[in-house]
Amino acid sequence: MREIIFDTETTGLDSRSDRIIEIGGIELLNHFPTGRSLHLYINPDGTKVHPDALAVHGISDDFLADKPLFRDVVEEIVQFFDGAMWVAHNANFDMGFINAEFGRLGLPPVPGDRVIDTLQLARRKNPMGPNSLDALCRRYGIDNSHRTKHGALLDSELLAEVYIEMIGGRQTALVLGAAEEKSAIVIEEDSNVTLDVLVRPRPLAPRLTPDEAAAHEAMVAKMGAKAIWTKYAGE
Repeated sequence: MREIIFDTETTGLDSRSDRIIEIGGIELLNHFPTGRSLHLYINPDGTKVHPDALAVHGISDDFLADKPLFRDVVEEIVQFFDGAMWVAHNANFDMGFINAEFGRLGLPPVPGDRVIDTLQLARRKNPMGPNSLDALCRRYGIDNSHRTKHGALLDSELLAEVYIEMIGGRQTALVLGAAEEKSAIVIEEDSNVTLDVLVRPRPLAPRLTPDEAAAHEAMVAKMGAKAIWTKYAGE
């Protein structure tokens, strides 16, 4: 299954009159990050950034003045999300803006069954809350100390880690960061899809001391030749 964890920043809170000014997305395939991402700043076509919104994301009118209009990047957005589930925190907000932008261009809205709201998922798992992105990062031990203001790509990266934790934990996925050395892993036997996974450049130093190794060997010897440990001896 292909999912895009995404976030938007806007000029304000009303999708009928405010506009998207930033969108960021992280691609997951079978809950594994693929390394593909989307990040765009968008000119709001004459709509001014509300001061309250500016305080949240810090994106000014001057900064946006030379950025492309939504209609100029919509094809890139549609292609990136094509066939994927749209995953967002408080998805009603983001999808309200996405569908409003699509509507202005005569495009159909994203069907509701293609959207996953991680806020609703978090509320089911943690009914006592709080369930803001920052609170979830703290709950799952995800470092968000570099998040001084909201940003679509950064928030998508954090949300991807949170989402992976909520659906089963980091042991089922990969760290989102880059690595110098990588190898390929096939997701399914019948699939041609491969992903880059992290490989340690050097193995970790052994934690077992010589005394502990000797004690283990003595214990196995007492268990006899049928001890299961003997199956792995010498590996």
